[in-house]
Amino acid sequence: MARDPLQEASPVAQAKADLRARVLAVRDGMEAQVRAHASAAITSALWQLEALTAARSVLAYSSFGAELDTRGFLDRVFESGRNLVLPRVDRGARRLRLYAVADLDRDLASGTWGIREPDPDRCREVTLTDVDFVLVPGVAFDARGGRLGYGGGFYDRLLADAHPSLPCVAAAFAMQVVDTVPVEDHDRTMTALVTERGTIAIR
Repeated sequence: MARDPLQEASPVAQAKADLRARVLAVRDGMEAQVRAHASAAITSALWQLEALTAARSVLAYSSFGAELDTRGFLDRVFESGRNLVLPRVDRGARRLRLYAVADLDRDLASGTWGIREPDPDRCREVTLTDVDFVLVPGVAFDARGGRLGYGGGFYDRLLADAHPSLPCVAAAFAMQVVDTVPVEDHDRTMTALVTERGTIAIR
């Protein structure tokens, strides 16, 4: 995703940019087989979370590039009878719009940065208040719930007004977990962090 130059004017923003570059370089170098095995283990661990099993409507995302492969997770949301919500980037408004998706093959189209996004002509728009669980993407995380995104601030804006009780869970490869993520007041703390090596409950 493209970075927002306005967010890289402070020492904290520069520290975020440096950490982002380091983690992405390592993550992007993972072997495909290792990534696939870890993605499957993470997906399985996610479904052990009480917050997910209790949810009726799940906001997730379509993975791209060297991210954790979320396709298995999305399929299981459908198989479990839950409602699936996916985001679509509104570049003009610099925010995410949310849509209920019924069919991953027919309802999605290549969107911003090549990410598979809901087709607004096929999908019904919903709001964050319709969601019971959020699977949050990111570049790096720490054990205190700190999250480093891709630099656009889209999820920061989406989650800014979310109810504190809304479960916001990060799923990532273990190599994406660092000692400390530089955070600012507007950064949303994750509820839990799930990797192929285990789950960290944060709050």
